[in-house]
Amino acid sequence: MTLDDLRVFSVVCRAGSLSGAARELSCTQSAVSQHVKRLERELALSLLDRHTRGVVPTPAGHILHAAITEGLGSIDHALRRLEELARAEGGSVRVTTGATTVRHFMSAAVVDFRRRHPRASLEFQTETSSRGCYDALSAGGVDLAWVTLRPTDRAVEQRPVVEIPWALAVSVSDPLAGRDRVEPGDLQDARLIGLPRNSTSRLQLGAWLAEAGVRPVFDTSVADWDTAILLAELGLGVAVVPALPAWSGPGHPDLRLVPIPALPALAAGWAVRRWDALSPLAQAFAATVAHHCDRQTVRK
Repeated sequence: MTLDDLRVFSVVCRAGSLSGAARELSCTQSAVSQHVKRLERELALSLLDRHTRGVVPTPAGHILHAAITEGLGSIDHALRRLEELARAEGGSVRVTTGATTVRHFMSAAVVDFRRRHPRASLEFQTETSSRGCYDALSAGGVDLAWVTLRPTDRAVEQRPVVEIPWALAVSVSDPLAGRDRVEPGDLQDARLIGLPRNSTSRLQLGAWLAEAGVRPVFDTSVADWDTAILLAELGLGVAVVPALPAWSGPGHPDLRLVPIPALPALAAGWAVRRWDALSPLAQAFAATVAHHCDRQTVRK
């Protein structure tokens, strides 16, 4: 078997079909099939179950795909670092995160990092969930993932950077806007604007409210916190959101963030494959973001 066989098999598992993998790899379906057959012949095991709508990995295929994802990700990461050394250039840092993270957590750090490392390039890959960020990290396409932290069985290392308290975002015209705090029980039967069901912050919030015996109704779903804030400010609903500094002050005169101190804070930070394998540039960027998050917390 070859590295190409393994790479093609990984694409097939991700695409869910031989034809989909062929399109992604810009080759023929027959060529994709030959790579898979060579692996199955070498291992004397069936790696894919074929169905009318595509293929899914067999138990053996799942084992191999997991190993490929971890192994090839590390190889690709090492090859990028070697290429940077050979070019003797500034290098690059590849970051995956949600759509609004740079604005809320990294804007000052990006400016600071660029000033300190003018020849380095920063590449941001936007994902819609922490799960997508973990997938990109495992596949070796990025160096750092900024995520809502949670226990995971992924082969990654996590470092918390900030803890963000929860607040109820309401319009100034809402009766709750004049309160100094909201209790979880106040959210019983409330119709909330929420993030997608599979997002880490939505899952954690739901679990914490359930522990308090609260069953809110999420009747509006948005893709990110900023959209939830906008709808709440317009009076189209209320939203339980992390109390981020960008939403306080003169920029949002019609918005109130009422603290919910009984809910555990939301933890956010970095996930990487291995900290000791990060390039010096990636380590420097991660540290710069953490430094500015600390400064932001002190100012609050």
